[in-house]
Amino acid sequence: MRTLKEQLLWVRTFAAVEELRLALLEWAHRYNEHGLLERHHFLSPSQARRELMQSRQAA
Repeated sequence: MRTLKEQLLWVRTFAAVEELRLALLEWAHRYNEHGLLERHHFLSPSQARRELMQSRQAA
């Protein structure tokens, strides 16, 4: 939640709810596909999820 606030909500203003909704969808996509997280060994959330699913299928 803090990352969302710092990267989107505190730096932009939105004229309409639809504009906010679209910005949230875009932010979530960018975060999940390109945001590298230390807790995931510097993988994006999407990459970490794919690796987890592959390791579960292999087991």
